[in-house]
Amino acid sequence: MNEIRAISVFTRAAALGSLRRAAIDLGVSPQAASQALAQLEKELGVRLFHRSTRKLSLTEEGQRFLDSVEPGLVILTRAIDEARRSRVEVRGPLRVSAPRAFGVKVLWPHILQFTRMYPEVQVDAQFDDRFTDQIAERVDVGFRGGSPPADGVIARRLSPIQLIVCAAPAYLARHGKPASIDALAAHSCTGYRRANTGRLAPWEFQSGEEIEYREIQPSVSTNDVDAETDAVLAGLCIGQLASFTAASHIRAGRLVPLFTETVTQRESLYVYYRNRTDQPLRVRRLVDFMVEQISASRDFYLTPSELREAEGNS
Repeated sequence: MNEIRAISVFTRAAALGSLRRAAIDLGVSPQAASQALAQLEKELGVRLFHRSTRKLSLTEEGQRFLDSVEPGLVILTRAIDEARRSRVEVRGPLRVSAPRAFGVKVLWPHILQFTRMYPEVQVDAQFDDRFTDQIAERVDVGFRGGSPPADGVIARRLSPIQLIVCAAPAYLARHGKPASIDALAAHSCTGYRRANTGRLAPWEFQSGEEIEYREIQPSVSTNDVDAETDAVLAGLCIGQLASFTAASHIRAGRLVPLFTETVTQRESLYVYYRNRTDQPLRVRRLVDFMVEQISASRDFYLTPSELREAEGNS
């Protein structure tokens, strides 16, 4: 027995005083309504209505049952309507997860723009560099930087991530450019500690089809991308920075890229989400909006010619 349908038939029949009118109101056949009510009475073991050729009237047990189920049915009906509206209206809560490393700088301005476009969406943005379990933490849309996702994960690529060795003009004026990667050992360099492991990330360099990893001894290390960038901008150290952090500074001349022929681009920024067909409209709209805004932008990476020109002009 479909108990929700049977209770709906019962409450409408009680309100309208007619099983036929209740069936019309609910969009079911009179036979189906009569069968649902009969099954409900059988399940409960009581008679809910006095029946006559003209009208239905509640029995004492039927009145008590109506008083008990009506408030719950109102709440249930409201919840069902709300769920259905989420498929056609851009409204409701939306939980977003992203690493702090690029969440605040790259994503947050676009998320704020999205909330201005859809003021009935309540965004809950969690910026954390640790790994986030999207299902356990009920995340609707997640953003991650890294290698291409494994098969079965629903994701869309937003932007490439380059790793660029950079220095401030002031640093290079004092210490000169390192002549080679090996010469970095004689310079002050930054180090980035991975949030999940606490270990220093090795620097990486493209060499033909291979990537060469180097353990660089840092003068300054941190687990915060912005703090590392500030140290490089201050002229204290050379750093290997992600393009989403370094690109604007290189274009403005505040940083100079080094060893541009070795810049790696093995990772990208991705947006992750669960099965698209089951998602509320607010989730689908955010995913499409972020793809449109970030994929079309060149603010967060540099072309090879831009890198060569910036290095050559220093």
